Parts: sequence; structure tokens; C-alpha cells
Amino acid sequence: MTIDAIADQGRRAKAASRILATASTAQKDDALRAAADLLVARTDEVLAANAEDVARAEAGGVSATVVDRLRLDDGRVEAMAGGLRQVAALQDPVGEVLDGWTRPNGLRISRVRVPLGVVAIIYENRPNVTSDAAGLCLKSGNAAFLRGSSGAITSNIEIASVLREAYAKVGLPEDALVLVEDTSREAAVAFMQQRDAIDCLIPRGGASLIRSILDNATVPYVIDGDGNCHVYVDASADLDMAVRIVRNAKTQRPSVCNAAETVLVHRDVADAFLPRMADELAGVELVGDAATRTIVPAAGEAAEDDWANEFLDLKLAVGVVDSIDQAIEHIGRYGSGHSEAIVTTSLAAADRFTSEVDAAAVVVNASTRFVDGEEFGFGAEIGISTQKLHARGPMGLRELTTAKYVVRGDGQIRG
Repeated sequence: MTIDAIADQGRRAKAASRILATASTAQKDDALRAAADLLVARTDEVLAANAEDVARAEAGGVSATVVDRLRLDDGRVEAMAGGLRQVAALQDPVGEVLDGWTRPNGLRISRVRVPLGVVAIIYENRPNVTSDAAGLCLKSGNAAFLRGSSGAITSNIEIASVLREAYAKVGLPEDALVLVEDTSREAAVAFMQQRDAIDCLIPRGGASLIRSILDNATVPYVIDGDGNCHVYVDASADLDMAVRIVRNAKTQRPSVCNAAETVLVHRDVADAFLPRMADELAGVELVGDAATRTIVPAAGEAAEDDWANEFLDLKLAVGVVDSIDQAIEHIGRYGSGHSEAIVTTSLAAADRFTSEVDAAAVVVNASTRFVDGEEFGFGAEIGISTQKLHARGPMGLRELTTAKYVVRGDGQIRG
């Protein structure tokens, strides 16, 4: 596929976005339910396409974790369909009046929620993202311009075909979803530079993809960044609670961005807490500073990179700190701005932590695993933004919109 072909796809998505911006909630919900039904009806075709991707990955020696992310089965296809139905059931954000007022000259001004336009998503080996992203974009009135990975390309093409067919059945443009099938690096860079088409670009992937966005993108983007998440166990912490929270944050699903990667423990409770934590984290590789290794001799030595690393695995960096100030300083130095947690019974400590730690989400006495669109009550998310403009934290339907001012008058002119 040439750069001109990608630009043409962008123009098609832009044209579709103008239609979607004025589509009714009923039309969008009908399209989502039709897509869900057709996905289930075409399960055999989707799984056959996915089997090609899985076989190619296994032949290439890809890790079992990556293959598991790639693999679809009947249950996962049904879950994809369920996700589309769930989005259909959510409140439509488009058209919501955010605020309004009347000026002394009689002008009536309101601020109204509207779609972004064309939302581009570039993502790695998770074919479910194709339907998840398309569904969220459609409900929020945006065209989805998608570029997946080479590893999942056969699956992505089949899933996109099903969704496009469903959209057409209910009278919405097929190009509400446009998939770039060229998976070359050159095509990826060209995709990131479609300034005439893309209103917002969202990457879903690892450090190399994020670096490519930072180096090459010329369109507005929202970074769904690394999750180097910390749990700080304060001097006043309920240690039973702290053990439960750390175990859940690290082991409930270690390969996701809101899993804990570092635990910081106040020196006053380190002797009591760390051996209990180590016992509860059997099977987790612990690496730590000198104080940690003295208390837990089985722990390895933490390298400097370990403090900043998103392991996405059963590995945990552990440090002992002398104060909450030192914990906050450590998080500020090594954290990725995703999710940070404190376990404490001190209201003053909790207030300091929540006000001074700079992250998309700050959690008090709960697991970092709750930093998730569905857990927040958003119903679904397209990612978790670790930047500050225009969205931060879990990105649900509202974060896929912007606002415009509507000004109504009766002949006023400015003197």
C-alpha cells in the first residue's frame, strides 16, 4: 500500500465522520447490536482467520504470553460481541449540554459535547482491540481509523469486514471503520502523519510503539503509556490490608498496565511487613535495595533500571524508605504517571499522597487494578492516558469527544 493509498483511506474516514457526527443514538446502537450479532454468526470465519495468525506466530517462536493475547476462541469472540452490546447500552455523550449562560446583551451561549471526528488507533497483537475500538468510536460519533500489527493482520481484516458489513446493514457508512492493511513500518509512519484526516491518534502498545509516536507523529495524540505503578505501605498501614492489596495489585493479572511493579515500604514497618509479603508472593521474583535484601534474603539486587521498569510479569521491585517524603520523591523520579497507591490509616498521609503524587490516578487503601474504565463505571475504555491534554486516566466515551460553543442571538452586533 502506498502513502497515497493511506491518505485516501484517511479521506474516506473523514467523510464518514461527518455523517456519524449527526447520526442518532438509535442508529449507532442498532449498528453496534448488528455488529455484535454478526460477529457471533461469523465466529467460524473469525476463528479460521485467527488460526492463521496464531500458527504464524508459533512458527516464528513468539512467546506464549504474546500468543495468548493473540489467540481467539468461541468465548473471546462472544466477549467481543458482548463488549459491543455493552457500549450500545451506555449513555450517548454526543449532544450533552455541558453548561450555558446568557450575556447582558442577550446572547445565549452554551457548550455542547461533540465527536472528535476521526480517531486513529495504532495497536499491537490484540485482535479484540479492533472491535473494542471501533465500537467506542462509533458510539461517540467518531470514525475509527485503525492500524493493527502484522501478527494479527488476518484476524483484524476479518473482524473489520464483519463490522463494516453490519454498519452498512443499518444505513451507516462502512467507512465508519477503516483498517490499514499495510503493516510495514513505512505505512505506520505515514499513518501517524495524516494531518488532513486524523483528529486524535491513540497508540495501544509497548515502549517501542510509544517512542515511534513521539518521534514521527505529526497529528494530535493521546499517549496510553507505560504503567510503572507503585504501592507505598505507610508507617501507619494496616499490614493485613497491605498484604492483600499488594498481592492483588501484582498477581491478579501481572501483564496489564495497572499492575503494581514497585512496592515501597516505610522503614518503621518493613521488618514486620516484608517477610509476610514475600510469603504471600510465592512465585514472584523479588528484587530490592540493601534494606529489603537484609530482611528478605531471597530477594535479588535491584538494578537501577528495575525501578523504572514495567515488568508486565511476576517480578516486583521492593524498596524501603524513611518517610512519605522519600516515597513521593521516588515515585516522582521513576513513576510513569499511570496509577499510584498508598496504604495508610493516616488521613494526613493520604491527603499528602493524593495532593503531591502526580499521576492519572492516585489510590488510597485499594489495589491499582481498579484503575480501569469499567471499574470506574465508564462501561468501557479505549486506553488509559498518562498525559494531561486533552484526556487523563481511563478514556471512555466522553474522553472521545470535545466541546463546541453554540451562540444564539437575535440580531446583536458588536460595537
